[in-house]
Amino acid sequence: MLEIKLVLCPVDFPEFSIRAYHYALSLAEHYRAKLVAQHIVELSRYPYAEYVASQGDYAEFCRALHQGGKERLREFVEKETHDEIQLDLVVHGGAAADSILSFAQARKADLIVMGTHGRRGFDRLVLGSVTDRVMRTAPCPVLAISKPPHDSTAPGDERRHVHHLSRILLCTDFSKNAERALNYAISVTAEYDAELTLLHVLEDPSPAKTKEAIATATEQLIS
Repeated sequence: MLEIKLVLCPVDFPEFSIRAYHYALSLAEHYRAKLVAQHIVELSRYPYAEYVASQGDYAEFCRALHQGGKERLREFVEKETHDEIQLDLVVHGGAAADSILSFAQARKADLIVMGTHGRRGFDRLVLGSVTDRVMRTAPCPVLAISKPPHDSTAPGDERRHVHHLSRILLCTDFSKNAERALNYAISVTAEYDAELTLLHVLEDPSPAKTKEAIATATEQLIS
């Protein structure tokens, strides 16, 4: 059975980040785990940082940003956290993906929960997706939240909503990584008494061998 003792939730305050925090909070409560809310101060998002550095006030500028991030994160969790829970707040400076990954490794996080749209538009195209990088290289499972659940409550009540996992889709290519994902999926399915669906996609099979390929894949899924 999957054991979750520490849930890491990166927070950068837009709508998707808030929804991810609600999921992280619900999962931490369910597993009675510690929840760590992490905010990363990225100097690349402040185009005037180089000018400040040239004036000799760079250290003070960084301290002010760090302190502002702490205060904003504290206000955020006070507003969005509805029950008593083991909660740590951390603020780091640096690149978001690197900070998330290094912290998850150092603290041995069991699960990372994060939103998929920390940045939008041109910035997201240039800098890439932080969530995508974390998902590909994290030392633990990553739950990416992209939109509200179908049964969301009214906005004012969402922070008190318990997100119960009822349907889980596992996409598999029968690789070793897919086997690991299957073990996690089975564990979470049992924990939540959920419905598990296995999916394998045949990419452009020849028409003459489609039936045979489907039969082979189906046998692999069953076994």
